[in-house]
Amino acid sequence: MHSLAQRVLSHIRRQEVLKAGDRVGAAVSSGIDSVALLRLLLELRGELGIVLSVVHFNHKLRGAESDADEQFVANLAHEHDLEFYVDSEDVARVAAEERVSVEAAARDVRYGFFRYLLGEEASSGAKAPVSQNGANRSAESAAPPKDAPSLDKIVTGHTLDDQAETVLMRLIRGAGTRGLGGIYPRIAVEDDAGELCGEIVRPLLAIRRRELEQYLKEIGQGWREDSTNTNEALTRNRVRKLVVPLLEKEFNPGIAENLAELAEIARGEEDYWENEAAGWMGTVVHWSEPEWVKKVSSKASLVHIEVGHKGSEPSVPITRSQETRTLGTTRPDPSTGKERPSQDDNLLREKVENAPWLVMNAAVSRMWFLAEPIAVQRRLVKAIGEHAGIPLEFKHVEEIVRFAEEDGAPGKTMSLPQGWELRRDADQLVFLTPDLRQPATTGDYEYDLAVPGQVRVDEAGVVIETRRVPAESQAEYNTVHLLDAGSLPGPLRVRNWRPGDRFWPAHTKSPKKIKELLQERHLAQAERRLWPVVVSGDEIVWVRGFPRPQKFGARPGRGAILIIEKPLCEQAR
Repeated sequence: MHSLAQRVLSHIRRQEVLKAGDRVGAAVSSGIDSVALLRLLLELRGELGIVLSVVHFNHKLRGAESDADEQFVANLAHEHDLEFYVDSEDVARVAAEERVSVEAAARDVRYGFFRYLLGEEASSGAKAPVSQNGANRSAESAAPPKDAPSLDKIVTGHTLDDQAETVLMRLIRGAGTRGLGGIYPRIAVEDDAGELCGEIVRPLLAIRRRELEQYLKEIGQGWREDSTNTNEALTRNRVRKLVVPLLEKEFNPGIAENLAELAEIARGEEDYWENEAAGWMGTVVHWSEPEWVKKVSSKASLVHIEVGHKGSEPSVPITRSQETRTLGTTRPDPSTGKERPSQDDNLLREKVENAPWLVMNAAVSRMWFLAEPIAVQRRLVKAIGEHAGIPLEFKHVEEIVRFAEEDGAPGKTMSLPQGWELRRDADQLVFLTPDLRQPATTGDYEYDLAVPGQVRVDEAGVVIETRRVPAESQAEYNTVHLLDAGSLPGPLRVRNWRPGDRFWPAHTKSPKKIKELLQERHLAQAERRLWPVVVSGDEIVWVRGFPRPQKFGARPGRGAILIIEKPLCEQAR
């Protein structure tokens, strides 16, 4: 057995990511990492007692090159007499239709295919795979065919280098300990009933990419190079080719290993704190129906709190029962004599049912809160936000902590995102759910915008994203949308326009008030009020739907910044 295979075997056993009897699909793209993963598992399958197969997803992004990758993997599976599962999708089309980045669309469809193979057919939407014998299996019906695959594990070839790059990118963009956890060694996959149906695991996170390349050379195994790996317009490629080598050469040769260790520490911290927070949701935090619900509810409790479990992703802790919810006053039905809800009641019921947040108030003892360390205070506030569906950034959490500490008359409130409020009483802090009987309020908003990076602007229903555009790539873009990176006077922030704001779009005679620019578009008042702009220093450098200012235009031979907007997909938190 090769020495690298022995190390991987030791790691797998220590982490317990694979066990005897597992039906394992190796996700192989044709590159070094995944091909080495397959060859290592071929060496180890006898020791591990696993049933091995090959999985490939063709993203159709590089034309004939993508098809050649698929054929290479198919030949590799045939050579080793392994079952081969393959699917494909025009990822560029999916990205355009859903208005997301190509990288995000590629991950979504690829992992949808993985979930299908793990038995979670209903949610993946993936087409049926093709087995080694080339027979297409139809998956048009809701129920999968009897011979549909059902693997226990999908293994991917993520390496220590991938881990280090991920942590570094998140450090650059800004992240808490959850983000610094990087790539997790295993991801549990649940079916629609919430039952565990499989896992996606990464057994090579302790191995460097150069070790895998050397291994393939020693055993005489070829691979294919992905031409997009040299595209420095992609952030990960720039980090891989420029940042990591610089850090290794100039600062610390072991930077990659140190970043991977940081991820390991962060994941352990997150496991602990998530378990603690789950306990707080049912003990320290007291949930109650708001007064406006109590006044109109004629039956049992409107919602029920569900506490998350350790290691699970935060979800909306809401269950609603049609049998136990009747809102509003009722009036007799002329035909039956029985009471029935009014039209207003039905509208209110619909609002509650479709609310993207928890229609419950959350109260915390102020004395307990202030007696706890700052780490506990931050975690508790963040946990309440995640459970209730309040999008709280770090600055919101800090403002809440300061507000809790302040002296003053009881009953003072502060505004939170999406219409939530926090009330400071003498003995408790109360998070107040928005009153759905009232028209939606539209307050000002402002968020920091990293470069590159993105920010979710719920108030305007969009995601604002920034991308760096190298000088040599600017010909591919409409220059009227490119900002000269070196000319911007300061960090970027997204906010709604304010009275008195002026903007000078390129190719116009003079600056105008933004109010006038939007009035010329004949936009509704509510839409105009929340219209997003991007500010650099004291300068407005971008307004949604208008060309950038002439003085901040991209310049030849210099890097540029592209600001784009994407519709915010409606989803319950």
